[in-house]
Amino acid sequence: MVPPLVELPTWLKDRSSGIFLHATSLPGRFGIGNIGESARKFTDFLAKSGFGFWQTCPVGPTGYGDSPYQVFSSSAGNPYLIDWQQLIEIELINETELAVLISDSHDDIDYGHLYENYSLIAEKAYLNFDKNRNSLEDRYGSFSDFKELNMDWLNPYCCYQVYKKESNNKPWWKWQKDIRTYNSAMHSGFSESQLITFDIHAFLQFIFFSQWNELRSYANLNGIKIIGDLPIYVAPDSADVWERPELFQLDEELGNFTHVAGVPPDYFNEDGQFWGNPLYDWEVHREDGYKWWMDRLDSQLRLFDVVRIDHFRGFHNYWSIPVSQKDAKLGNWKTGPGLDFWKLAKKRFPTLPFLAEDLGLITDGVRKLRCSAGLPGMAVLQFAFDGDPENLYLPHNLNHDLVLYTGTHDNDTTCGWYHSTLEEVRGNFRTYFNIPAEFPSWDMLRMAYRTTAKLVVIPMQDLLSLGSEARLNEPGAPFGNWTWRMSSWELDRVSNECSDYIKGQAEICGRLPIVEKLVLN
Repeated sequence: MVPPLVELPTWLKDRSSGIFLHATSLPGRFGIGNIGESARKFTDFLAKSGFGFWQTCPVGPTGYGDSPYQVFSSSAGNPYLIDWQQLIEIELINETELAVLISDSHDDIDYGHLYENYSLIAEKAYLNFDKNRNSLEDRYGSFSDFKELNMDWLNPYCCYQVYKKESNNKPWWKWQKDIRTYNSAMHSGFSESQLITFDIHAFLQFIFFSQWNELRSYANLNGIKIIGDLPIYVAPDSADVWERPELFQLDEELGNFTHVAGVPPDYFNEDGQFWGNPLYDWEVHREDGYKWWMDRLDSQLRLFDVVRIDHFRGFHNYWSIPVSQKDAKLGNWKTGPGLDFWKLAKKRFPTLPFLAEDLGLITDGVRKLRCSAGLPGMAVLQFAFDGDPENLYLPHNLNHDLVLYTGTHDNDTTCGWYHSTLEEVRGNFRTYFNIPAEFPSWDMLRMAYRTTAKLVVIPMQDLLSLGSEARLNEPGAPFGNWTWRMSSWELDRVSNECSDYIKGQAEICGRLPIVEKLVLN
């Protein structure tokens, strides 16, 4: 067993608790959660209930499949999350123009409907802005300054979106050869209509980041830190790969990946998993001190206070599958950048505001890397009740350097898990905690709060005692993921009926934020 960290990073020094809720799952009038008033109302609920953290999935622009883990750019924001109400208030767009997006706040997200209607509304808003900039820039600042300050990632992303539209949404490797890389496309020039498309996407990023910065400031002022999420791999069809193909394992013709990511066969999947994400050419990254990666981390820390690194084991070793085989079973392990990468990361980010996702079949080598890098890992309480007293996720076995989740975005809700799992597992759960488990999600919360884990994170669905119908993502399921969202009345109910109780649990377990402790004392 690898020993726990000698010293935890600053952000994890105190006992605390947080809620996991993806931003798309917030209430909202316009078909999907947004980062405006409902997000601030949710932040108020967190502060009122004694939470110190809000965790969300990646907030980048999603593509086919609508997964926040497969985005068009690591640095861009998702325009779907823009709060249109703010733009109504400054008369950049009106209710009539937005009518097609308005839906009941409890309806699941219809991504197909958003895709069909969003771009026309965005274009109307941009054309109105282009005629009269004063009202928007009085609130959000200078659009020109935003473009200048963010040109390193914004220009490639907007160019990518221009050619994406021109090619009827084909992936970049199916574009004509003279625009198949960012460098070659820069010599092509833009038509007037292409320039408008470019500027529309820049405009949407300007709105997103202006609203996000307002939200983050509001959260921080109320004692709430935001935890984001960064997939280790980028999407194959993304501005990231299109702009810098030399950083990935591609052949000379470009667009033909030589090896891609996945995981080998294991107890859970006898065929393994073929993810298809391009793998990094780590030797090329090492030559310039992993600059692209350090800039990628930096872009996330402009959004979040802490960043969870998804699939952390890929820094130790990664499963490499030859594209020609398209069979996860035929892959093999390759060595990742290891501690060399994280030593440089610590120089760039001395406070190490990162959390390593180290779930699944993890080796001692991965744990040693995580500990040597100085990063906390993760534990999931739903995984603890297999009957083995040495299960690492049981409360009596938890190391102090793990963030404890009752469940993650890939898990069923706790109520859904409890009612669908084996009776043996349910029995182990009841016996371990000595409870009847009439309200399993609240039992989980109470017991998680009482563990030695410095930070405990609870999915919002568990506070609402929701079942499998509210599951956010089921890995491997082709349809129905990422669509759940909370209604306004559900947020009001849990705030009115449960906040005092939750805060009391935080107080008795020593999990109130420091500002709360000062008030109580």
